[in-house]
Amino acid sequence: MDNIMVVEDEDSIREFIIINLKRDGFNVIEAATGEEALDKLRLSPVDLIVLDIMLPGIDGYEVCKRVQVQRPGTAIIMLTAKGQDTDKVTGLQLGADDYVVKPFNPSVLTARVKAVLRRMRRKSPAKKIKVNDVTVDTNKRRVTVGGKNIELTNKEYELFMLLLTAGGDVVSRDEILSRLWDTNFYGDTKTIDVHIRRLREKLNDDPAHPKYIATVWGVGYRFVMGENDV
Repeated sequence: MDNIMVVEDEDSIREFIIINLKRDGFNVIEAATGEEALDKLRLSPVDLIVLDIMLPGIDGYEVCKRVQVQRPGTAIIMLTAKGQDTDKVTGLQLGADDYVVKPFNPSVLTARVKAVLRRMRRKSPAKKIKVNDVTVDTNKRRVTVGGKNIELTNKEYELFMLLLTAGGDVVSRDEILSRLWDTNFYGDTKTIDVHIRRLREKLNDDPAHPKYIATVWGVGYRFVMGENDV
């Protein structure tokens, strides 16, 4: 049974979410503040966190950042206010896997939770992949570049693997969106730009002279397979 943490300060909304998640067979841990969530997370690791942005004390952004350190690999779905695009972008930049806009239909949230958990469990048939100075241990979801471990969020790892395993072929922006966010995601391709930028920052990759991720203007992105493949 999957363990889900719900972090929401409004009692009625939190209870509403919990009832629907339990109805779908999830084990649920609840928290009303960010501090409470982090304390409980130290004792009870979870598979996914449903995390409200607007919390008393430390907000959802700060919780998201601390989870990346405290429990790397934990999936996060942010709850954002209606129409606040900056909330969505900031959450994704900090490592959130998805977001749901309030007010929401409980079936939509459950579908998003199931989709994120399903993507996390997809396994590559190879245990280790090596391309030039990049090595990926797919069992541990660990990426090293030039012998240095690169800390990636779940979504950054999935995007990196999608490009890497395409073998240098171009992956369109629409394909990235559909493959990594499923049909339940109502976003746009700006979401991809956020994650590509974050990946490049962590890889220390210059988009003007890419060593790892090249932009194919008007189409999408591809992984650079060697020095002569730019």
